[in-house]
Amino acid sequence: MSTSSPDPAATGERIERLLEASAAAGPIARERAEELVRLVVELYGAGLERVLELAYDAGALDDDLLASLAGDELVSSLLLVHGLHPYGVEERVQRALDDVRPYLGSHGGDVALLEVTDEGVVRLELLGSCDGCASSAVTLELAVEDAIYAAAPEILRIEVEEKAKAAAQGVIPVESLTARLRAPEQSGQVVWTAAAGLDELAVGELCRTSVAGLDVVACRLLSGVYAYRDACAACGAPFEGAGLQRAPSTPGSAVLTCPTCGAHFDVRRAGIDLEEPERHLEPVPLLERDGAVEVAVRASVAV
Repeated sequence: MSTSSPDPAATGERIERLLEASAAAGPIARERAEELVRLVVELYGAGLERVLELAYDAGALDDDLLASLAGDELVSSLLLVHGLHPYGVEERVQRALDDVRPYLGSHGGDVALLEVTDEGVVRLELLGSCDGCASSAVTLELAVEDAIYAAAPEILRIEVEEKAKAAAQGVIPVESLTARLRAPEQSGQVVWTAAAGLDELAVGELCRTSVAGLDVVACRLLSGVYAYRDACAACGAPFEGAGLQRAPSTPGSAVLTCPTCGAHFDVRRAGIDLEEPERHLEPVPLLERDGAVEVAVRASVAV
């Protein structure tokens, strides 16, 4: 018996294609195919619910097991689809923010959850360097929004308070199991992708690499790994041949200098241009998990 697990995204895409193919036989065939999928989903949902009930009755459904179930991407998705997730929406949102907080902190920023309304609106406040930073919109979209919508797909909108600045919004539909399992390429979702070699960076070392078609320049400091798009915010040139220097009288600092135009960027302070503070390098959301370094890229970037 095979022990390999199916790829949820690939499975969802295959289901969608089969449903579309059934439409060629006419609307009745399409309706029957959709009903078949719906009945199968309901059957497995009932079975999943019964498994949880039996585990609870046996005294095995403790906090550790619930945390493991909720922490597994596939199981968590199934629990959400069937309304069986052990954590409420506010707790799931808070846990999602905790997951991305290390990335925000690496750029001197943070995020606070202000409220989750009954209407499905999450209200946040960006703190530290993220507040008023020219790159905060990228940080929000690729790190915070992606984490929240993945953990709580019933959320309809995210509003960000940046000292009376315009709020960022986003909408994600939750229609069926196939929508939950649809391949990322179909919706332009953010995909966390392993970045080969970044986990092997030594402190003070800089490297340029490509992750799913996205050119990245990254370095490791004592406080962690930092990653940006490989494009100077001043002239647009890549950082080929660049190195890191320490800013005078600033312990622990790291300055990335563009070899083409000579612009200087503070790596630890969200890539701010030291001569033109209104300019920033474009940060790439990055997480270190289980000894591996992953960066967030739009599925549409992939080649």
